[in-house]
Amino acid sequence: MKILVVSDTHKNYAVLKSAVESNMDADVVIHLGDGEHEFLDVSRDYPQKAMVYVGGNCDFGQHELTHIVHACGYKIFCCHGHEYHVHNGLELLVSEARKNGCKIALFGHTHLYRTEIIDGVFVMNPGSLDSPRNHNKPTFGVIELDRSGDIKMNIFAVEN
Repeated sequence: MKILVVSDTHKNYAVLKSAVESNMDADVVIHLGDGEHEFLDVSRDYPQKAMVYVGGNCDFGQHELTHIVHACGYKIFCCHGHEYHVHNGLELLVSEARKNGCKIALFGHTHLYRTEIIDGVFVMNPGSLDSPRNHNKPTFGVIELDRSGDIKMNIFAVEN
């Protein structure tokens, strides 16, 4: 199973649509917040695509702030990150994921990509498709899961 993970598109419809179109083989698209308008537009463009959205600190609609995705026998904790103070560390995020029985935790908010394993939890921030920090290129994440227990997390830069 392939999961496209994006975050922080900040009203940039074109870059979100491009990421989805370049990953049409993804079974699920997860948007980790700060992009509610373009997410709704892309969702209408691809009604056949399974999509999940969690609200970010720059969103004003009524969105869940966390969501647990069940995929290929795994539970995936999804949030934007601001509620878990991810700028100050990932302890709260990982703790909440573990409390909910999740093997994977996804967050955005910092606009900085990263993948790592903390206390047995696979953690990913896909970075930002619209406004990356630290002179990085725009990025998105891809998670590949299989029932044998294999979890692969990769970050991809968007070429301009």
